Amino acid sequence: MSNSEKPMSGEELGNKLLKSVMEMKAGKAARATQIAPNEVASARMKTGLTQTEFAEALHISARTLQEWEQGRRQPSGAAKALIEIAFRHPEIIKEGLEMRG
Repeated sequence: MSNSEKPMSGEELGNKLLKSVMEMKAGKAARATQIAPNEVASARMKTGLTQTEFAEALHISARTLQEWEQGRRQPSGAAKALIEIAFRHPEIIKEGLEMRG
């Protein structure tokens, strides 16, 4: 985010996330999503965040994120959607983390 842009309000961020989820659902119809470990790491890398920062943005422990990235566990439900949003729109995840800090 450049200095000339004002930070998003919580409502604006929520609306942007909702729009992203709706776009994602429209493109996938009803098929189930499997996220490979490298996709979790790729999504995190696109944000430019460390494991600790990305985990904080997703409201999970860094250990859980490591488990996902190494393929020992799979994210489920909302976590899958957030990871896909992070991959498609990394700036949203970064903005959300900045709002918290």
